[in-house]
Amino acid sequence: RRPLKSALSRAPRHLKSVAALQIDRSEAAEPAAAAAEHRSAQSTSKPHRPMAAMELETGKVDEALYSRQLYVLGREGQSKMASSTVLVCGLTGTGAELAKNVILAGVKAVTLYDPTPVTHCNLGGNPYARNEDVGKPRADCCAPRLAELNPYVTVSVMKNGNAGEAMGSLHSCDVDEWSARVRGYRCVAICDAVSDEELKAIDDACRRENVCLVACESRGVCTSLFCDFGDDWTVTDADGEPGAACLVASITQTNPALITVVDEQRHGLEVGDIVSLTSCVGCDSLNDRELKVLRVCSPYSYEVDADASSTTPYVSSGYAQHKKGGKVIQHKPYGSQFDDDSFLRCDFAKFERPPTLHNAFTALRKWRSSNGGAFPAEKDADAVVALFEKTSEDKSEEICRDLALTSAGDLSPMAAFLGGVAGQEVLKACTGKFAPVSQYLYHDCLEALPESADRTMKNDKNDSVRVIFGNDMVAKLAKLNYFLVGAGAIGCEVLKNWSLIGLGEKSAGGKILVTDMDRIEKSNLSRQLLFRSSDIGHAKSTRAALAAQQLNPLINVEGVEKRVGADSEDIFDDKFWSSLDGVCTALDNVDARLYVDSKCLFHHKPLLESGTLGTKGNTQVVVPRLTEHYGATRDPPEKSIPVCTLKNFPNKIEHTLQWARDWFEGAFKQVPDDVNQFLKAGNDAFAQELNSQPNTKLDTAMRVKTNLVDQRPSSYQDCVAWARLEFQQCFHDSIAQLLHNFPADQVTASGAPFWSGAKRAPTPLQFDANDATHLEYIRSAADLRAFNYGLKGSDAPEHSTDYIRKALSNVMVPEFKPKEGIKISANEAEEKKRQEEEASSSMIDVDQETSRILKELPSTTSLAGMRLEPCEFEKDDDSHMAFVAACSNLRARNYKIPEADVHQSRLIAGKIIPAIATTTALVAGLITMELFKLLQDKPLEAYKSAFANLAIPIFSITEPQAPKTTVSKIPGGRRKGEEWAWSPWDCIELSDPSLTLKQLVDYFQDEYGLELNMLSYGVSILFSSFANAKKSEEADADGDYGRHCRRDEGAGAFS
Repeated sequence: RRPLKSALSRAPRHLKSVAALQIDRSEAAEPAAAAAEHRSAQSTSKPHRPMAAMELETGKVDEALYSRQLYVLGREGQSKMASSTVLVCGLTGTGAELAKNVILAGVKAVTLYDPTPVTHCNLGGNPYARNEDVGKPRADCCAPRLAELNPYVTVSVMKNGNAGEAMGSLHSCDVDEWSARVRGYRCVAICDAVSDEELKAIDDACRRENVCLVACESRGVCTSLFCDFGDDWTVTDADGEPGAACLVASITQTNPALITVVDEQRHGLEVGDIVSLTSCVGCDSLNDRELKVLRVCSPYSYEVDADASSTTPYVSSGYAQHKKGGKVIQHKPYGSQFDDDSFLRCDFAKFERPPTLHNAFTALRKWRSSNGGAFPAEKDADAVVALFEKTSEDKSEEICRDLALTSAGDLSPMAAFLGGVAGQEVLKACTGKFAPVSQYLYHDCLEALPESADRTMKNDKNDSVRVIFGNDMVAKLAKLNYFLVGAGAIGCEVLKNWSLIGLGEKSAGGKILVTDMDRIEKSNLSRQLLFRSSDIGHAKSTRAALAAQQLNPLINVEGVEKRVGADSEDIFDDKFWSSLDGVCTALDNVDARLYVDSKCLFHHKPLLESGTLGTKGNTQVVVPRLTEHYGATRDPPEKSIPVCTLKNFPNKIEHTLQWARDWFEGAFKQVPDDVNQFLKAGNDAFAQELNSQPNTKLDTAMRVKTNLVDQRPSSYQDCVAWARLEFQQCFHDSIAQLLHNFPADQVTASGAPFWSGAKRAPTPLQFDANDATHLEYIRSAADLRAFNYGLKGSDAPEHSTDYIRKALSNVMVPEFKPKEGIKISANEAEEKKRQEEEASSSMIDVDQETSRILKELPSTTSLAGMRLEPCEFEKDDDSHMAFVAACSNLRARNYKIPEADVHQSRLIAGKIIPAIATTTALVAGLITMELFKLLQDKPLEAYKSAFANLAIPIFSITEPQAPKTTVSKIPGGRRKGEEWAWSPWDCIELSDPSLTLKQLVDYFQDEYGLELNMLSYGVSILFSSFANAKKSEEADADGDYGRHCRRDEGAGAFS
């Protein structure tokens, strides 16, 4: 990919203070007039600003930066965030993670409030605090580093006025004081509350000032979250899923009308939902009306509140679009009487855990508020338990004791999990999109704790791990040798977590190797926290490694640009895989995951796997022999679009976009490649090369002649003329020919209308130079054509819109005349038959025609130095997407399919995976926690795989599946009759490296009574039992042949 040039600049990483730009968004620089009054009463430090000048458009969403996030929040949501201000109180690990996620998301301003001094325990959870910051105010230390994340967000620090740095103000229980503090903000996040009285005062103040509250804290391996968005909070979109658009198969002439959709897609509607009908031929009176669903009859039919008894009969072409509406959510204030439904459950194996954790956190806060905000030491655990109100859960007091013992620990992965969840709640408050948590969420990883541990602190960066898991865990982490595959969004978060927990320290012999082939692009910066604008164009792996080293200089981390796959097994060989302690994948495709999984399966290495899709995320931990491996279960393959549908019968915008993509590849990539092949090979060699392509040589030769001789442009005007003729062919003539073959009133052999169901009768388009989409097609197509031939495009001053219109007026467009004898397939069966007939047709005519065309080509010597520039489709290239969107929308008009703008077209055509930093942080936190369990050889029930959807929100944390086992009896040999239970993790290991092929064959016969049928290495067959006698004798005589088998270098095992 071409590196994207950034309009932003960033100071070097080694500078301690890098600042964000305060942007004038055509409104007051402060959140509100009231906030200005507040800031005059309580001094706020000056906002951090960039050290280099940046010219940024005001009030406009930067789609290059937020492109992946826009597909999650939408333009409206992103715009709302750009005018929202957030106050974050308490820069613990959770507070820092929350602030990081909110800043990356792109709110207007974030104010940090926390005069509490940095402690050594903070260093293991807060990625924006350093060793040299210990003893300094947390907010002051974090602000400049957080400001680096997004130049569009103003980051400032709130002070306590003239009183200075007293901790008491942060934990004030005065409602009036908090009212003044929170006034003017859209949302306030409290991340380090000491007492319930403090939380109640803050919540009362937020309600008084109409401010949303998100209160969260991570203590050890337990987390707590509380949300209060007020008595009546309107959610504009509860789940973020697009409303289903279905083709209408029929509408009954009844009251109420019964709508049945084509059975390619379920309608997914519920009673009370609103649908809108468009493009209906027949039942015209129902078009463009919003109808309420009265009754759902089946997954494909429903009744609506419309009287269709007097309408014309429905014929075809209708669309039923689900119109999603908002809903109102009521929240209670903190301290109210809550029922059991107020707890959002994460892990149903811990169904009774939320009330227990609720009471345990309450007891912890009571103890801390009575002890000056300190955390309990081991000797104080009993005192905390004494304040605990027992619940119905077994051993609930032990849970409270574990919380008390580990509460001082600020653990990076737990902070990442909670910072992701709480950060998304803040974004919900800013945008009104997605349903908030109602109202408590508790999560714990108590199963990861050791049975006993030495938790004596040593006042270093590892205290956060030490106080939770003990000193032995610190030593184990330091020695690990881990392989991180992928340095994108998840990879950056995982690497950050590993750095903060001290994984792979150089002094202990540990190492982290991270690999990624990709380069950093601007769109990565909104969710990949280790990168800055100055990193654009550089390798992700090496820059991520550098950033991780700055988080923790003690770790040994290396970044490489190597693809992990069959083509790199000379680098990532058996010796490499055997040397690892584990692997973590942060990949964006299934094939790469399956390859890494196969290596972990073969070498018995644990695998930490995770992925995201917008607000959805999942994790899977793979433990050798204990759990199933990643590839044990697979999703069904993605459905492909039938060729016949693409060519002649599209009915969805996805169909027209794929057609436009294919057209792009053919016209702007394949044609230049064919011409360049001819120019490079020369006339004679090109003819010989075509002979090796009997099925395509005629088409290739015709493309070369057409674009090198017949239609070779010499000016931009020629490119415009070419685009106009292509418009005529694609959107008028081919459609008119289709209607000539299948008229609008055509019926099938059974008497049913041909154009019905999924087949929509098209309409030829008449070119109109005043139509914006028509003109955009001409301009973008002509530009790409000009690029292919090295000509100036529409960006040249002389090639204005008026110039294009004038050039169009001079184009002579041939009149359409239908052709007879043209075969158009009506379905896939006919298309397959047609292709078979073409393939079996006489090759003599093809050879003769190809030869004739080749003779008409100019000599390549007369074209010396000429080369066309191919266009490889790039979804982030606006010139590419301009053409694809215009081309797709014109074809959609042919078939009366709802059109899509460039933004939506980019998502579909580019197969973009929507992404947001909050989900990434969540999954990285969850999967990193499994690492602590791996190092303790925990039983199966201790491990957790997870699925989460932050939009709904829902969490499903479950025990991973055990591997599927096959039980069989050994048929013969020395072990005859033994029962053998084996899984994909099992193999037969042979430890003798001098074993010959004959000895190997004999071994299977003698040991198991089995005949060895075949022995292979890669794609090579070394031995087969059905080989002829001579080959078998030769193989038996070769005593060294068996040494070529794949061998585990560490164990000396053949496979």
